[in-house]
Amino acid sequence: MAKEQIFDIAQLAHVEIYSPKPEETLWFFKELLGMEETTREGQSVYLRAYEDFYHHTLKVTEAKEPGMGHLALRTSSQPALERRVKELEASGYGKGWIEGDLGHGPAYQFETPDGHNMELLWDVEYYTAPENKFSKLLSRPQKRPLRGVPVRRLDHVNLLANDVTTNKNFLMDQLGFRLREHIVMNDGSEAGAWMSVSPLVHELALMGDQLGGRGRFHHLCYWYGYPQHLSDISDIFVENDIKIEAGPGKHGVSQAYFLYVLEPGGNRVELFGDAGYLIFDPAWKPITWKEEELDKGIIWYGSQLPEEFFMYGTPTIEKAKV
Repeated sequence: MAKEQIFDIAQLAHVEIYSPKPEETLWFFKELLGMEETTREGQSVYLRAYEDFYHHTLKVTEAKEPGMGHLALRTSSQPALERRVKELEASGYGKGWIEGDLGHGPAYQFETPDGHNMELLWDVEYYTAPENKFSKLLSRPQKRPLRGVPVRRLDHVNLLANDVTTNKNFLMDQLGFRLREHIVMNDGSEAGAWMSVSPLVHELALMGDQLGGRGRFHHLCYWYGYPQHLSDISDIFVENDIKIEAGPGKHGVSQAYFLYVLEPGGNRVELFGDAGYLIFDPAWKPITWKEEELDKGIIWYGSQLPEEFFMYGTPTIEKAKV
């Protein structure tokens, strides 16, 4: 009999990234990607895209080296939060409660088996636009900004993992993520896994860390929904000396139209030019990409990804750890 699915996690709520060049990082997200600054406090700045409904989806914090501070998942209710906390405490990966942060109430902090910092929350602050930013399109929380090529919403996060399978199983068993696609190598090991709690192909992805690191960050992604915007933002990146790592191109996994760049602080950012595909089937059977099929799984349109794409993550490490 199939295991009953868990529906306690509703969505990816926000991500915190570290930057050794915070003002340059903020310039990238605000002036080039058109994101809105909500608040500043201490060494952190809180940002959101114009179709993000919450107080923020991105927190940029000054630090000595780039990487992910944490990511936050919103539960489907207060009782759902309490159920997941109970399971996380029993798993041994729970860290405890915090009173909250700007934009949200109490949150329970935990880590993955690989050491990625995460938190669960329910109470959130919704963004309220000032009068000069009211949108006549009532399904939008604010007007479309006139800076750069504005991104519309947070899409997903990709994490590097020393052991993809262990971390995948943790996310599925403790939090209810559903496996949508994965890469299985000829030796039976998993090289990547794409998971979601919604019809999206993924809100979280895991890639094997080829340098042997633990708990590192690969990229975060914001969504456009318009393929032309990837060409538009590419023009802006070139004119402003932002390194385009790869794309525009199409992944076989997720079918997404992508562009990868490195923001000035050193973190990788992906931009989606379309929606890929959505999953509504409650009995979805995960798609398995075999090693010999990866030429189409990784890229089926556009130039191949450079070797650094599979090696570089933040914080950076120079060699494999034993």
